[in-house]
Amino acid sequence: MLQSLLFTKTRKDAPKDEVSKNADLLIRAGYIHKEMAGVYSYLPLGLRVMNKIVGIIREEMNAIGGQELSLTALQDKNLWEKTNRWSDEVLDVWFKTTLKNGTEVGLGTTHEEELTNLMKDFIHSYRDLPIYAYQFQTKFRNETRAKSGIMRCREFLMKDLYSFCRDDKEHAVFYEKAKQAYVNIYNRIGIGDITYITFSSGGTFSKYSHEFQTLTEAGEDSIFVDEKKKMAVNKEVLNDEVLNDLELKRENLVEKKAVEVGNIFSLGSKFSDALDLTYSDEKGNKQKVIMGCYGIGPGRVMGTVAEVLSDDKGLVWPESISPFAIHLISIEDKEGKVLTSANELYNRLIASNIEVLYDNRDVRAGEKFADSDLMGISIRVIISEKTLKEDSVEIKHRSSGVIEMLKITEFLSKFLK
Repeated sequence: MLQSLLFTKTRKDAPKDEVSKNADLLIRAGYIHKEMAGVYSYLPLGLRVMNKIVGIIREEMNAIGGQELSLTALQDKNLWEKTNRWSDEVLDVWFKTTLKNGTEVGLGTTHEEELTNLMKDFIHSYRDLPIYAYQFQTKFRNETRAKSGIMRCREFLMKDLYSFCRDDKEHAVFYEKAKQAYVNIYNRIGIGDITYITFSSGGTFSKYSHEFQTLTEAGEDSIFVDEKKKMAVNKEVLNDEVLNDLELKRENLVEKKAVEVGNIFSLGSKFSDALDLTYSDEKGNKQKVIMGCYGIGPGRVMGTVAEVLSDDKGLVWPESISPFAIHLISIEDKEGKVLTSANELYNRLIASNIEVLYDNRDVRAGEKFADSDLMGISIRVIISEKTLKEDSVEIKHRSSGVIEMLKITEFLSKFLK
């Protein structure tokens, strides 16, 4: 992409009512646009990052047997009444509306009910199980607090996977696979070293559920971390019994602020019972389907990365989710040789399917560098009179700040391999 054609521009200030660091940076860098509190649009750069995150999650879900589908946002009131979750007193984040024919519907906050009901058409025998179905779908939640940028929204993309198993043993095996897949996701995205598997309340069907909590002062949760064991416990469930269960010592725990970037939990037969989802076993006897739920908000992950990996100059994207692999910057000279060489390099890179944002704008070098720092693309490549004299380019790595000079031929062989 030519930066001169990018319709979004950097800006000095975010909206005055924006208090979160992640939204401030993402708005100023031209990644998102604030529509209202808790509601953001993703602009071209932001959508590229979002799609990279979604791609990583999709690969890890497919690797453990996930099958992707897409469910509807409009929810059937009757289904939710069967599970006792239609009432605002039970689930207080509903957005509800009435169709012209008088039918009351809701905008999906989560999708256990709809998918469980759908599976009644496909699950009949033990041979039909297990099934691991997931989606990336827009959720709607009428949050009372929406001051954390894209880390807490009223409209947001969610990856939710639901497992359908024959028994608790089969469920437990998949649950551990999902847990490891989540670890893989955060490692690949670049926040694995500060993201902890955190023990939390398991509700009715298991003693514990597991949250994935990333350390940040902007987080809304308090967790107690054992840094040596790489384990954490949510403050809400910390007691002597939990410490004994997990073989943790209170004196080894440090309280930290964190943001929840994912969760996995067992559902037992709560929804299959309420919606009459059963299967016939090898002897023809009717059995309960055992379920689990596994969620990640790609937007929340993106906001968390912006929050924890940025510096005083702007965003710092890990290579795996950087909107472009390279930010190519030409520093113009009077003779035009730099522009010619930069154009040639740009064309060679895109011909090899390298993702490049090329800053070909007619503005001062300082403005280009400041914009590049704010936008946070992982690798900056500079062509100037100085570099051309050595038949080289200057490479700057955004995360480390390391600068190196490479011959153009060496640079091309490194990136075109």
